[in-house]
Amino acid sequence: MNTQPPDPREKKRRSGGRNGHAASLGRTTEKRAPFIVRKIGCFEILSDEGLSLIEHNADLLLQQTGMEFHDDAEILQIFQDAGCDVEGTRVRFEPGFCRKTIQATAPSEFTQHARNPENSVRMGGRNTVLCPSWGPPFVHDLDQGRHYATHDDFTRLVKLHHTIPYLHHSGGVVCEPVDLPANKRHLDMLYAHIRWSDRAFMGAFIGAERAGHALDMARIVFGKEFVANNPVLYCVSNTNAPLVMDANMSGALKTYARAGQPVACTPWVLAGAMSPCTVAGTLTQVLAEALASLCLVQLINPGAPCLMGSFASTLSMQNGAPTFGTPEAGQMVLAAGQLARRLGVPLHTVGTLSASKLPDGQSQQEATWGLMMSMFAGANVINHATGWLEGGLVTSFEKTMLDADLCGKVARFFDGIDLSENAQAMAAIAATGPGAHFLGSEHTQENFRTALFRPDTPDNNSYEQWVADGELDAATRANTLWKQRLEGYQDPGLDPAIDEALQTYIAKRKAEKPDVNYY
Repeated sequence: MNTQPPDPREKKRRSGGRNGHAASLGRTTEKRAPFIVRKIGCFEILSDEGLSLIEHNADLLLQQTGMEFHDDAEILQIFQDAGCDVEGTRVRFEPGFCRKTIQATAPSEFTQHARNPENSVRMGGRNTVLCPSWGPPFVHDLDQGRHYATHDDFTRLVKLHHTIPYLHHSGGVVCEPVDLPANKRHLDMLYAHIRWSDRAFMGAFIGAERAGHALDMARIVFGKEFVANNPVLYCVSNTNAPLVMDANMSGALKTYARAGQPVACTPWVLAGAMSPCTVAGTLTQVLAEALASLCLVQLINPGAPCLMGSFASTLSMQNGAPTFGTPEAGQMVLAAGQLARRLGVPLHTVGTLSASKLPDGQSQQEATWGLMMSMFAGANVINHATGWLEGGLVTSFEKTMLDADLCGKVARFFDGIDLSENAQAMAAIAATGPGAHFLGSEHTQENFRTALFRPDTPDNNSYEQWVADGELDAATRANTLWKQRLEGYQDPGLDPAIDEALQTYIAKRKAEKPDVNYY
């Protein structure tokens, strides 16, 4: 089996800006980590008895109510052949069947390969991969305000994310480029990830045809044999809560599962609308939907990599709007982490979500709560780790930079406490002695560049200096920062032959059908 993709570093890299900007913004001599390895344990919010109760209730729900799979006769046949009770589009499962099927073959850990092997990500175990915002049709920055996203916005975000050392993944639909035809824009988005970043990226999620296009493009980049034997794409298959999966999601799920590519089976629920208004009831439904979907992946291709997903938040009981950063959302993701570990599959969830319209105090309070809860849940993949505003309608350039600092902080925090001889600093304490300071000590001089995390966006100067500098708030400082990062973006390059093959493939696919602006 081939274990490494072609190494793009054999090709000459081209520079796309002032290299000094990117270097100065990083301000560290440490090597960029391809993913987080958590050295701090998970927070277990439920007892074994509580977890067993949720699992029992999920089994009852699957047995008595079941789950519906719409407009996909093949999936119904797969379940029927496996001995499930199929009535119309409704599938019911014997207690324990889904769990047994998943645990028999689903891997607990796997690697998604990037075209630059140094950027490949390990999913499962103590590893956490942070991905940028996904799906908003609007973008926002302080210069242009809120506007429909364009292909140019999409490309700029891919490049911006590529410069952020605390993101590990290029993501997927970092914004929806509405200036491109809806039935073809996935091709341009996939190309942008491949061309302007050399990190791992997501495939197209909506329908079997688009998933097939993503696989074709991956084969051009990595080679057919490598793709046949290794994960190189990533799919999120959402349920239509409560207890439904439609053909768009199941079509992509089937395509990726058969190709051995990871599928995150993710119930998307807002408690009080798409699931019960209680945490325990929502957890039962989330687990039931995830079990049925994960079971399907393993029935299609035993051993295919898959993740239990959980996108569970809350609803305002006052106005029906989605709410984020709530205590209940934190409880749900912590419990989901425990349920995924008992099931034996990695956990996919979400991070810095916010209902705020601007990159302000609300946005960062909600973002901090959401990301920390997901980290303490032991999440292995965290989508929406940067940039998400307005309940998912907006990707913000400024919030991307504010969230990037937050991602860096959690990476440093979950790296744990260094107990090396150097970190103990016994000689430095003795040499400095009582009543002195460590600012000029040899130990400080040797360690100051890496000893303490230094975020990019805060202002730690005096009030007088802050006034002299223009009284800038955090969002305004972030506005300058994302522009500097884009100026410092370095093009990772792409083999011209691969580039030409991709563009030829895209042109051929686009010519096959007329443009339409609906899905």
